[in-house]
Amino acid sequence: MIHKSLSGVNLAPNVVTVSLRSPSHSVPLQQWHFTDQPIIKIGRCADNHIVLRSSVVSRYHLELRRMGNRWKLINFGNNGTYKDGQPITELEIQNETLVRLALSGPQLQIKLSATVPEPLLKLLRHQDSGNHPLPGRLRTLFSGS
Repeated sequence: MIHKSLSGVNLAPNVVTVSLRSPSHSVPLQQWHFTDQPIIKIGRCADNHIVLRSSVVSRYHLELRRMGNRWKLINFGNNGTYKDGQPITELEIQNETLVRLALSGPQLQIKLSATVPEPLLKLLRHQDSGNHPLPGRLRTLFSGS
């Protein structure tokens, strides 16, 4: 999954926001933000990046792994991880993926986005204003052409 942003420049998602969702409310109970983190571990054990205190959540329940330009969810939980009520072992994450840890456990929403390094952002703003196009080599690197 490659996100397009600012003049068609391709940006891989490097920001992951995980929200603990309440089944009865649309407002997240808690959120965690990660930038440039290749693996995000979720579970009951204190050495996970996200610690969830629930008896149905395994000590090391799942991982979110960056695989090039994509993110993958991998289940390790004994009680499973579910998307739309169906058990999953691995899942390519799309923006705003919603999963549940165990059939009766916490619900997590995963959002993906990309940040633009400040030097590139300045070049892109110049390009958007029509003043100076992106140098050919940078245009090739960031547009995939």
